[in-house]
Amino acid sequence: MQSITVEKVNVPMTRRKQTFEDILSLLKHHNAGVRKDAIFSVRELFNDYPDLITTSMAPLFSVCARLIGDTDAGVRKALLSCFEWLLVRVAKDDLIPHASLLLLFTTSAQTHIFPEIRVDAVRYLDLFMGALPEYVVMGLGRRILDGYLGLLNVSTKFAQKASDDRNSAASTGSVTLSAQSRLVVLRSLSNFLCCAVCRGSVTDADVSGQSPAMSSFPTWFIRPFFATTRLYEEHGRLFKGLSTDNQEKQMFWTPEPASDSFDEDFAYSCNTVTSPPVASSILTELSDCFADRDGSCAFPSDVDFLMRLARALHPTLIASYLDCAPVVFSPSISPPDTDLQLLTVAMELTRTLYSVVLQSASQVSEAATHCDDLKALLGHLSGYFPFRPAHRDAKVEQALQNLNVIYCELASLLVLVLSLPGLGPTQQRGNRTPSFSPHTKVDKKLQMQTESIRSYVVRLLKGEGESGAQLPRPLTPTVYIALLPSIWALLNHLDGQNVYLDEAVSTTSSSTVKHVTIEFVARLLLLEKERGYIGSFNPRGAVADEKWLQWILHLPKVLWELNDGNLSTSVTLIQALLHLLQRGSFVVQHEVRLLSTLPYCVRASFRSSPLHTRSRGKIPGPFRKLAASSPRAARLALDLSAVLLAEWVKAISEDSSGGYEDLDRAVRAAIKGTMVKEYWAHLTSTMMPECPTLTG
Repeated sequence: MQSITVEKVNVPMTRRKQTFEDILSLLKHHNAGVRKDAIFSVRELFNDYPDLITTSMAPLFSVCARLIGDTDAGVRKALLSCFEWLLVRVAKDDLIPHASLLLLFTTSAQTHIFPEIRVDAVRYLDLFMGALPEYVVMGLGRRILDGYLGLLNVSTKFAQKASDDRNSAASTGSVTLSAQSRLVVLRSLSNFLCCAVCRGSVTDADVSGQSPAMSSFPTWFIRPFFATTRLYEEHGRLFKGLSTDNQEKQMFWTPEPASDSFDEDFAYSCNTVTSPPVASSILTELSDCFADRDGSCAFPSDVDFLMRLARALHPTLIASYLDCAPVVFSPSISPPDTDLQLLTVAMELTRTLYSVVLQSASQVSEAATHCDDLKALLGHLSGYFPFRPAHRDAKVEQALQNLNVIYCELASLLVLVLSLPGLGPTQQRGNRTPSFSPHTKVDKKLQMQTESIRSYVVRLLKGEGESGAQLPRPLTPTVYIALLPSIWALLNHLDGQNVYLDEAVSTTSSSTVKHVTIEFVARLLLLEKERGYIGSFNPRGAVADEKWLQWILHLPKVLWELNDGNLSTSVTLIQALLHLLQRGSFVVQHEVRLLSTLPYCVRASFRSSPLHTRSRGKIPGPFRKLAASSPRAARLALDLSAVLLAEWVKAISEDSSGGYEDLDRAVRAAIKGTMVKEYWAHLTSTMMPECPTLTG
């Protein structure tokens, strides 16, 4: 309410002469139209006076939180639009104190008697998950999950054993949602579970090479093929991303550590304090809802919790497949946008839930039952695969390509799970460790699906696409990473290694997927020497040694072409060569040509170009720019050169070993005047003391 007795001077006001206090009062008005206009005034005032946002959060959210469940649809729509505009302008640290209040009223709206208010509450949750995902899941995750399941007519009391009738999970609720509302609920539930599982979606920005955060490279599909989780995690840490601090401490390797000069920095990590909760604690919080409601929890683990959730949602997913698949994949009409999105969300939700089967299937007692559920879901789509558009439409073609990739991942996941020792163990002669045998308990129908997947993946890697469709020729990093589980399954069960290696070599250095190909192929080669690996795939014999050699020898060329344009890819490339040499890969051990050729290729990265310019003289090699951008990358390059020199000296006879001096001279010329000169001298004196020409 505006006052006529107090003169307002130098007070932020809207065009209607309303101050922030006036707007707060109007937000509580009994008339819905006045409340709606007050919400618009909030945005107007903050847009004109952005400095007010930070200081006004507490009183604003205290009032607006009560409008989340407002009975007027116009007020809820206006508030939703205002929050969408406002939350991106508020720092995360400023939002955290108000998260509990906002979520409390949102979960209350999820249980409102009117379904439209419950659906709008889901839209608010989407906004809050975009701003504070970990706090949405951890704060009131149990109540939020109950709200989702209630809207979908799924009972939250599904702690029965998996052998019980699946229909017992169905609720007797009478909420009937339109297709658009069901899409909103399923999409939000999928995002919610992604946050809880922490599987996360990999974006193009994460893997395009422009971001140093390359630790997101997925390896979850290899996890069951390791004897223990610890050994799998060791494999996952082989390729570490660049440190954000280029001024990290430099330490030298010595044969025996000096106990009297132990001066390492205290191992403090700010992530311990500021990082969001881990997946295990999030899922533990969510799984408590079953114990609270039923008095007992037959499946205490997080994996079993998600499996029970998958059984409960199975009828909902089946219904979405049956309703949408015939319309979306019709050969005569273009798919309606709502049905296409609904089917996409249903498949993404299936992938989120059933990916846990592959990661921990050997620890789940009812894994076979869940595999049957997944097989039933895929059975409603297999007749349409590969999915083709009825008419040429770039948007529809891209959407169907995403569906094809998700289907390939789900089918590959099923094939891999059915090959686990617990479901189909086989024993190798002289080896007591269970191994994975291809085609174990994989029926003929699934084998036919796998064959069709292989054909599709091969065509996609080659950029051919489907007849009658114009799929994008260059694969995006997101699609390529989504194909990795399918490629891994094909490598274990069908021929396809040569095609993949040929594609990995032919991918240009400037391609956004080059980083992914380098790390994935390197991991494949390193599996031979990996402790605890019990899978059937073995790089030795899977592909001709000539193919592996061709891939390794093309890496120095890639390093030269990258220069300093893609630092993360260059570091991964150097790490790949370094790991292969240090672990004595069979390609390195049995190919003398590699040791006689690779040093010359690596030397090119240190030498200046023979081309001259009038203004700059000789053009320096990539190493100088790497050293300027990242000292750690420079030291990795020197580590690789030192290992190459050491291996070269051991492998080549004395009368022809003088060639290693060319690499040493190139390195010394490149590091002249840099901070890593002392580091190179220490490496050569420690690793090759018998070569005076290197240590001198």
